[in-house]
Amino acid sequence: MQRHVVSRSFWVGVLTVLVLISGLAPVAVSAPRSSALTAPSARDRQITLAVVSLLDREHLSSHELDDEISRRAFANFMKMLDPMKVYFYQSDLDAFRHYEERLDDMARRGDISFAYLVFKTFLERIDDRLAVIDELLAMEHDFTIDENLVIDRDAMQHPTTPQEARERWRKRIKYDLLVLLADDTDGEEAVDRLRRRYHSFANRMYQTDGDELLEMYLSSLTTAYDPHTSYMSPSTLENFEIMMRLNLEGIGASLQSVDGYTVVRKIIPGGAADRQGELQVEDRVVGVGQGDDGELVDVVDMKLSDVVALIRGKRGTTVRLEVTPADSPARKVIRIERDRIELTDSEAKGQIFEAGRRPADGRPYKIGVIDLPSFYMDMAGARAGLPNFKSTTRDVRNILDGFREKDVDAVVLDLRRNGGGSLTEAISLTGLFLPEGPVVQVKDSEGRVQPYHNLDPGMAWKGPLVVVVSQFSASASEILAGAIQDYGRGLVIGDYATHGKGTVQSLMDLGQQLFRIPNAPAMGALKVTMQQFFRPSGDSTQKRGVVSDVEIPSLTTHLDISESDLDFPVAFDRIEPLNFKRFGYVDPAVREPLKRRSAERVAQSEEFNKVLRNITRYQEQKARKYVTLNKEKFLAERAELNAERERQKQLEEMNDANGSSEIKRDYYLDEALAITVDFLNARQVAQAR
Repeated sequence: MQRHVVSRSFWVGVLTVLVLISGLAPVAVSAPRSSALTAPSARDRQITLAVVSLLDREHLSSHELDDEISRRAFANFMKMLDPMKVYFYQSDLDAFRHYEERLDDMARRGDISFAYLVFKTFLERIDDRLAVIDELLAMEHDFTIDENLVIDRDAMQHPTTPQEARERWRKRIKYDLLVLLADDTDGEEAVDRLRRRYHSFANRMYQTDGDELLEMYLSSLTTAYDPHTSYMSPSTLENFEIMMRLNLEGIGASLQSVDGYTVVRKIIPGGAADRQGELQVEDRVVGVGQGDDGELVDVVDMKLSDVVALIRGKRGTTVRLEVTPADSPARKVIRIERDRIELTDSEAKGQIFEAGRRPADGRPYKIGVIDLPSFYMDMAGARAGLPNFKSTTRDVRNILDGFREKDVDAVVLDLRRNGGGSLTEAISLTGLFLPEGPVVQVKDSEGRVQPYHNLDPGMAWKGPLVVVVSQFSASASEILAGAIQDYGRGLVIGDYATHGKGTVQSLMDLGQQLFRIPNAPAMGALKVTMQQFFRPSGDSTQKRGVVSDVEIPSLTTHLDISESDLDFPVAFDRIEPLNFKRFGYVDPAVREPLKRRSAERVAQSEEFNKVLRNITRYQEQKARKYVTLNKEKFLAERAELNAERERQKQLEEMNDANGSSEIKRDYYLDEALAITVDFLNARQVAQAR
């Protein structure tokens, strides 16, 4: 089975494990139990051989599985397990390097024993470090001395001795305590949180099963080809398909890991938990029972995927959650009847705002804003021929119909947190704003170029169009923004440029690939980069993105999350342009005045001046290879700006829906609307000439 996706970027991925559920598991501070991992299975070998075969045959680069890929895969796996080089000794790495150029040969035999060898050592080192962590958490630390913690991974080496490892952890513990202190948590509460955090991590690693280790290891191999080629285990594939079709059966709650506790992060509006009313954000789930009288299973210290399996279930069935409310130590049991959950937070939403004044009569312009988090499509429904399968294009068309009925003057399409999705939807949705003609070109590994056209001569929206983007706008978003810009159909505004992901992935179900039968065994899928896409003008967005016509200052422009920041990205390329009719609505004569007026407003805005100050501080802190462990200096720096917190905040905001059917109007959207008003006025002046 093969499904074409211009996938959500690797940094986005599927960050939420759904019940809807994402998350955590509470932790008992005790020695980790024995690992269930023993040795690779025959099924692991079968899946590995299938992945290798598909990579050889289908990957865009036509790169052989050779020693170079082996070295990259080795580095990826080490980085995945021990990113800050605090668990493995250098001697461990030296021993592992015996395999550094052998992983390709082993993979061709279906042999993943290296993953088990490394992971067994990893668990041993976790046990070693836990003993040191507990000792360090029990001691007093001097926060008045001037010492630093190195935070640049490339500037550090793995420790060579237990003493060196202990010293690194001493500084790390001091840093963690200072971070908690900056967040108003100190004393024994801070110590307890850190103890739970590290014991929770150990317990989660010990609970890693064969499917999870296989996924980690094979993804280390596949991402050695490019950042977006990955192996999905059956459970990951299920979550991916949930996100694409925007519905599932469960309770409608998102859970998250916080220092070892299964904590409710969000209640899905309109879902079963929301209607029942008792479950609240920040509640800790400590037990799960099936039906009205099934035994309550203690989920403290349980792996998240296992908690998810207990909570999910068919609509109409009952699950009981034992929770500890955030504001009380008392436990209570909540009964929830599972139901079909529509993930409306992730679907297109539209709203009309008033902004500016019409020169003719002074009435405010009406501007329709569409927030589009992804290019979703119910792939199973589409394959089954369902007439009303979930479709981005259908939803946006309905919103545009409503806008026209209310006589909006312009449409703003907000793609700031849109990491991509279905290629089919990207093409058809772009066609809502363009006449019949090419939308995108796709080139395969053989150099064959295939243009994809919008075949509908009519347009759902013919009026002024503004597309808002950020560095999080990737893939399918870049297809749309690039086509709109090439045609001169509308204005692209936002971050300096989009993400820069110009490749197309296909999702290949391994069970179907191997067995070719309707009910093939669940063996996961390979999401493999097979093509590179190009704008109608022949330019690629790969590693460059779509550059905005008008830039709006934002911290997201300066985050190291673009395609060019990832390991082993596909190279930029260019092909011959296609013939298409340009609208000419946007040219230098239009852009330059818009940029000038926007800059003038930004200079007068207190909010944007704060953004600009934060950008300067963020860049200064980001450039440092170390952080101070002197309490006074640390807190003073954090009072100015916490660079890592700001980065995480931006990632969470862009990857998460706002949990409301309303579109938030803030200073940023106000500036986007002001630029739209300027664009409208410029269009009217041009038409009057």
